[in-house]
Amino acid sequence: MASLKTCTIIIQVGLNMVSEPVTSESEEMYLIHVAMAGEEGVEGPVGLSRLAEMLSVSPVSANQMVRKLAGRGLVQYLPYKGVELTAPGREIADQVLRGRRLWALFLAEQLGLSPARADAIACDLEHITPPDLADRLSHLLGDPTRGPQGQPIPDPGRPTPGRSMVLSELLVGGAGTVTRVEGTSAANSFLAGEGLVPGAEVKLVARGRGGDCLVRVDSTDVHLAGQLTGSVMVSLP
Repeated sequence: MASLKTCTIIIQVGLNMVSEPVTSESEEMYLIHVAMAGEEGVEGPVGLSRLAEMLSVSPVSANQMVRKLAGRGLVQYLPYKGVELTAPGREIADQVLRGRRLWALFLAEQLGLSPARADAIACDLEHITPPDLADRLSHLLGDPTRGPQGQPIPDPGRPTPGRSMVLSELLVGGAGTVTRVEGTSAANSFLAGEGLVPGAEVKLVARGRGGDCLVRVDSTDVHLAGQLTGSVMVSLP
């Protein structure tokens, strides 16, 4: 267990590192709740009514914020379906959740708070925790992978098991399982012909300009244009 002096230094360093956020606290709350809906088992787009309920806001307010976030490229809004995080939106959500769950673990382990109370307090700290402070905090805690309530702690250098993402967002050399394919009928037919169907194991071999990707399905390498890779969702092992 870290000493109280060490803990105090970590907190003080964190306060000194705080800078003007690129996204507002309200925007971050929307992003992390879309991410948390996925953790709770929601597959595909998160419905706006579900998102509004999670955030205790009106559907109209949720619609307005989602459209704002979509305009900034942080989410993709699919009419009559819901909202999904884009790669930049996922990055922000992961960083905020990382800070939240690390602080919650710190408060639970070092100060003896209950997991629920620790998480409630950490909800305020998550918005003022820059990446370098989160890294220091993680190191102090022994680089944990789960928060005090069992949720995964995202780590930019360590993919979160079970996380769903667009095929093109995989790291080069990374692998995943196709969960769904959402494109035009012609695109879906082509992808199915190449073996890219739900349940297929796929590996990202290389990424080219314009989002083009070389992927491996079974033992066959397939070249996909950028618009096609955006139609394939995969989950990490």
